[in-house]
Order: sequence, then C-alpha cells, then structure tokens
Amino acid sequence: MKEAFEFVNWVKIFSKGYFWSSYGLSFGLAFLATITATCIAFPASYCLAFKLSETARRWAIFFLIIPFFTSYLVRTFSWYVLLAESGVINNIIGYLGIGPIKMLNTMFGTMIGYLTLTLPLVIILQTLSMASIDKNLIEASHNLGAGRVRAIFSVIIPSARIGLIIGALFCFILSFGDFVSPYYLGGSNPPTLPILIIDTTKSGQQWPRAAVIATIMMVTLMLVALSAIKIAYKKR
Repeated sequence: MKEAFEFVNWVKIFSKGYFWSSYGLSFGLAFLATITATCIAFPASYCLAFKLSETARRWAIFFLIIPFFTSYLVRTFSWYVLLAESGVINNIIGYLGIGPIKMLNTMFGTMIGYLTLTLPLVIILQTLSMASIDKNLIEASHNLGAGRVRAIFSVIIPSARIGLIIGALFCFILSFGDFVSPYYLGGSNPPTLPILIIDTTKSGQQWPRAAVIATIMMVTLMLVALSAIKIAYKKR
C-alpha cells in the first residue's frame, strides 16, 4: 500500500474488472432511479401545481418535507417490515395465492431505497418550478387548439425545464453516492461503488485505492452536474 499520490494505485483500480462492473452498476442504477423518480414525480407535481389551491399546495410541500425529519437509515430499515418474505406485502398477496416474492436483497429493494431518499425532493423541486409558470401561457395554448397533453409537452415541460432537470440531477447525485440502500436493501452483491470503497478499505487497509474510487465518483458527478446545468440553462 502506497500512502501517496502514486499512479500505481490508479493502474491497479483501472485494471480490475470488478471496478468497471461496479461503476456500470452504480451509474445504471442511479440513471434508472432518476428516470423512475422523474416520471413518478411529474404527475404528482402537476396536480400540486395546477389542481390544488395555494394553501393546499403549501401543506402538501410541508408533508413532503416531513420524511426528512427522520434519519434516512431509519426510513430504510422500515422497509424491512414491508418487503420481507414474511412482511406486510407478501402477507397481503399471499391471500391471493401469490408469493412469497423476494424483494429484499435485490435490485428492486435498492431502487425502493433510492426512491425513498430522492422522490420527495424531486416532487418538491418540480412543484415549485411548475407553480411559477404563467397560467396565461397554458390558457393561450388551449385557445390556440392545443389539448391537455400537447400543452404539457409544448408549454409546461419547456417552461419548467430548469426545475425538472435540477430535480433529476439531485436524484442522480444522491443515488449514485448512496451506500445505505444497496447495502441494506440490495444485499450489497454485486457491490456498487460506495460499497466497493468500504470493501477496499477493509481489504488490507487499501485507503489509497479507495481514494481513487472516491475521486472517480466525484469526477463523474461533476461531469454529470455540469452537463445537466448546461442543458437546463441553455437558451431556447
């Protein structure tokens, strides 16, 4: 182990197939969580921004903030009660003659954890972005013959583009660097990059190589963040 900036540590990491497998898995899961959270959050945000009164919207945002009052680790462990093979969900579907379905120690469990962490935040950011849209623009699109769906794609999404992209960016960043969900709900096998960092430090105290992995994660997130911000603020 070389406790200095030595290229041998970078060569060792880049030459390991398991690193690239973990990198691809982490990036893929974070990307999937981002797409899933964005798609789930959009209809909820749409209803909060355009279907509720301002008072009701404020209360809804307040309730979306409440989950952050508790530890993310506690919220993650609470899923054990629901997702275990003898948990609530399997007991319910058991009455239908289905199951038990394995949901813990799977990628599905990891994705549930990611959404637990990110979905409330994505909904809040999307709602605030949509609520600031000039309603006259939407009414004008309807007067020009645009239906509800076309108005969403031609007016609402372009107008709320910054909030939608920033919400997706936060989701990707939080998911890509999350250790709790893939470890406790996903079973840590195969490992994501945060888990790989822990395993590397435990394996012969290879702190420099763990630092290489952490650096690669930070560089990846910086590139993703810069790209997302550039797209969000690109002039139409």
